[in-house]
Amino acid sequence: MFRNIQTPELPADRETRIPVKGVRKAIAQTMVRSAFSAPHVSVFVDVDATRTMEFVKRLKSSPDFAGVKVSPLLIMAKAMIWAARRNPTANAQWTDDEIIVKHYVNLGVAAATPRGLIVPNVKDAQAMSMVELASALEQLTLTAREGRTQPAEMQGGTITITNIGVFGMDTGTPILNTGEVAIVALGTIKQKPWVVDGEVRPRYVTTIGGSFDHRVVDGDVASRFLADVAAIIEEPALLLD
Repeated sequence: MFRNIQTPELPADRETRIPVKGVRKAIAQTMVRSAFSAPHVSVFVDVDATRTMEFVKRLKSSPDFAGVKVSPLLIMAKAMIWAARRNPTANAQWTDDEIIVKHYVNLGVAAATPRGLIVPNVKDAQAMSMVELASALEQLTLTAREGRTQPAEMQGGTITITNIGVFGMDTGTPILNTGEVAIVALGTIKQKPWVVDGEVRPRYVTTIGGSFDHRVVDGDVASRFLADVAAIIEEPALLLD
């Protein structure tokens, strides 16, 4: 039986005017600067994430992760770090005079907060264990939601994840975080029919989409990078190599 969805009444005023200032103004300026200064190219791939979901379930039951939030975002973060190591120019910066390839990963995570979208980053994520990275991601998200993110935590990022799956979205074309050349969107993970060994079976499937600065990242590198991210989502055991 369907329930009526409660919809707010229209305000008495015909319009609402919201001053553009503070965080919203900063977000607008940053997005415009990124969108119109870096030539974006986007690629997408559907992924069987069943083994990621199984891996997350095992980690949640592990004593090593007791008290630590574990989600597919953790595996995605590890996949990004792994892919960046295999495709270094995706973890770089364009300066007009040179391309600066970063040999460390300050992993940004786009976070929706009551004040607007912010992108704090986990410093030196490449040096963290799985438990350490899970704790860092949890703290980053909690701090952002509580509005306690400090400016330093949003500076120096090298590559970014945006988890639009938490909003039920399948995929999108994310805009690069200013100063970076790659951003990957993780879509919702849900059961779909999937062909496995010639048979249609229910599997957990997601779509990941990446946007890249075409001044630095050519189509072949963008494709290899996203394929590497997809490989980890399909088989997290590759992280043990």
